[in-house]
Amino acid sequence: MLPNDTSALSYDEIIFQARNRAYGAFELRRQYRPTLNRALGLGIGLFLLALSAPMLHAHFFPTDQRRITEVMLEHYVMKLPEQPIEPPVTLPPVEQPPAVNTVRNLPPVVMPEAEVVEENLPATTDQLEDATSGTETAEGTGDLEAITAPEASAPTVQEKVVEANPKPEETFILVEQQPEFPGGMDALRSFLSKNLNYPRAAASAGVSGRVYISFVVNTDGSLTDVHVLKGVGFGCDEEALRVVNKMPTWRPGKQSGRTVRVKYNLPITFTLE
Repeated sequence: MLPNDTSALSYDEIIFQARNRAYGAFELRRQYRPTLNRALGLGIGLFLLALSAPMLHAHFFPTDQRRITEVMLEHYVMKLPEQPIEPPVTLPPVEQPPAVNTVRNLPPVVMPEAEVVEENLPATTDQLEDATSGTETAEGTGDLEAITAPEASAPTVQEKVVEANPKPEETFILVEQQPEFPGGMDALRSFLSKNLNYPRAAASAGVSGRVYISFVVNTDGSLTDVHVLKGVGFGCDEEALRVVNKMPTWRPGKQSGRTVRVKYNLPITFTLE
């Protein structure tokens, strides 16, 4: 029979009221909480003991910490090798430069005749032949050699003044800004059509073609070195030269912002209508 009053029973006794308690499960459950408490307390105690072990060891077994630190420093510090002491370098004796004879020669001072002494008199010409002027009279070493300037020779007839020839101005072929006929290419074609005459010999022979004229446009726009590069003959070459020499001043070419000489080739066409 099980007791009817369960208020005084524990949780484990209530669970095992209708079960056999002889198998051991009831005893294990009843001993679980006390065992857990004892294990937890033992673990905390061992943990605290491990933390305080160094302090307890230092308290009961004191050691000389300073000595240990010195031994560790001696072990890890590397001694530098001693540098050999080099003997001092001896310099050769300095040779004194040779001295010259000097004669006391101070600026003249106006003094009473009674106070004039020989030492205050200026140096004579004979004294300055083998000595130089100075503040004191001293004897030199006599090792100096007299250095005299070479005698100046008179210019000969063969000596002439060399004149530097001016460097010829460079002539360009291609520049940043090409020379141009005043008014442009349209004005150039108009000028050629008005001034160019077809030679009678070329017209009689039925000759036509293109004459290439080369010239140099100077920095002032004038035309020089006018000649025929390639012609057709029968008076066409001479007519082309005549017209080019009759041209007005061109606009000069420019390179890097400055006017330069430019070589220019101009084709002139002769065509029969």
